[in-house]
Amino acid sequence: MEQDKIRNIAIIAHVDHGKTTLVDQLFKQSGMFRENQSVSERMMDSMDLERERGITISAKNGSFKYRGHHINIIDTPGHADFGGQVERILRMADGALLLVDAAEGPMPQTYFVLKKALSFFLPIIVVINKIDKPAARPKWAVDQVFDLFVKLHAPDHILDFPIVYGSAREGYMKNEPDGSSDSLIPLYDKIISHIPAPKGDASAPLQMLVNTIDYSPYLGRLGIGKITAGTLNVNKEISVALHDGSLVPARITKVYRFEGVQKVPTETAETGEIVAVAGMDEVTVGVTFTDTENPNPLPPILIDPPTISMNFIPNDSPFAGKEGRFVTSRHLQERLYRETLSDVALVVEELSDVVGYKVSGRGELHISILIERMRREGYEFQVTRPQVITREINGVLSEPFEELTVDVDEKYMGVVIEKMGSRKGAVREMFQDNGLARIVFRVPTRGLLGYRSEFMTDTRGMGTMNYMFLEYGPYAGDIKTRQNGVLVVKDTCTSVAYALFSLQDRGKMFIGPGIDIYRGQIVGEHCRTNDLVVNPGREKKLSNMRSAGSDDNVILTPPFEMTLEDCIAYIDDDELVEVTPKSIRLRKR
Repeated sequence: MEQDKIRNIAIIAHVDHGKTTLVDQLFKQSGMFRENQSVSERMMDSMDLERERGITISAKNGSFKYRGHHINIIDTPGHADFGGQVERILRMADGALLLVDAAEGPMPQTYFVLKKALSFFLPIIVVINKIDKPAARPKWAVDQVFDLFVKLHAPDHILDFPIVYGSAREGYMKNEPDGSSDSLIPLYDKIISHIPAPKGDASAPLQMLVNTIDYSPYLGRLGIGKITAGTLNVNKEISVALHDGSLVPARITKVYRFEGVQKVPTETAETGEIVAVAGMDEVTVGVTFTDTENPNPLPPILIDPPTISMNFIPNDSPFAGKEGRFVTSRHLQERLYRETLSDVALVVEELSDVVGYKVSGRGELHISILIERMRREGYEFQVTRPQVITREINGVLSEPFEELTVDVDEKYMGVVIEKMGSRKGAVREMFQDNGLARIVFRVPTRGLLGYRSEFMTDTRGMGTMNYMFLEYGPYAGDIKTRQNGVLVVKDTCTSVAYALFSLQDRGKMFIGPGIDIYRGQIVGEHCRTNDLVVNPGREKKLSNMRSAGSDDNVILTPPFEMTLEDCIAYIDDDELVEVTPKSIRLRKR
């Protein structure tokens, strides 16, 4: 493949600004598929969790052909919790498409991903998406993007960025907001003219940094990266430069190019191509495939440090081992360390005081996605309340702070500012327009734990909140996020409607009738600040005397069903979340 006919581009954007939809259209309109071929939506979102939640969790590669050019596409996550993926993926790209919603403008994660792209001095094409929205304001969005580039100290040659306007969902892009177009041709042309071909010497010794890991049931682990020098061919003897600088011999058994979202085997690959390579069992992110005789390793990938940690411990509840296939601490250890091989932003350490592991990541979502994937794979374990990772800086105890951006109706501003105040949040900026308000807070990461569900209740489900790591600052003091106590089960039993009916006055129930429960399990929230021991299995005493009006109808309020994220955010320091493939339970330690 000719090097000057290759284009490697990353698609970066805030969550839900249309990255994956645009990739679908780029593939379809490039002529990859037959006219009568059925093509699934969101082709790049291959994980079940991604399709369910509508977000990109892990970065993926694909490619298409256009006017004799081979264009490699790298779809990146938009959420800051998966920022570790963005940092390493951008090393494969020679340019980026920055997607911005025409109505919302740049959002916190836009700032985050753009900052990473500019740190690699990548040329950027700005795509103002969703201009078909009634509230779209494309010229305003461009001004906001320009201000963001200036704020991030972008060099002059990047400040003069090309712009296209359009709708990824409707499948058109144009050079002016009021121009006419019914296809993506203006965007295709800008990719070829503004994104440079990859640099590198094809005659030099081999150099390829592994940026992501894929898995094949037949070939094991595949290292994915861009060849920055030399060529790769099947059966070639190479050296793998590990993180500690040592070299390990390996032999290439398979080389794959990306065509569409499929991997296609090839005998050779040259400088500038993005390929998947099999041949080393324990390949990890950040190692370099290099020449055996002239080894020249690339510098390792540097990643922002984690800000939140949780303890994963084996399940020791009375129901332990009933629902999961992998239940021991050894199973837990093997799975967590396997995850760190592909997710460089995750840190796993063994606990010294109890059997279990401390797992540190970028945020609640980062770790909760791992928990959800593990329970779907058949693992059973318990997790503790999330803790922020504090540091001592110049002799002062410091904790991570986030920049929280909230978009709400003006009538809900008061309650949001009041709640943020109790969580040690301070207002930095405020804008009001057409009855909507955007408020930017500086708030400790601790203050955001468990706030999302409260925020959705306070704003009647109409608000949006987005956050990103800002800095480490002096410890903000105690934050009490939960005011109420809980209802704790007295003895192992099965819940009964009669008992739950009489408990409804005591608080909010998390379970319905007919559920097996055990001593110490949490079944509801008390209406007061103290914990209350209850008996949800108490049945009505029967007598042989009955009168017509003696039995009242038992009418139960539907239980409050909590998601995994709700449970993690809800628990206190003396409580645990028990996670199994079939159930999520709350319990006292």
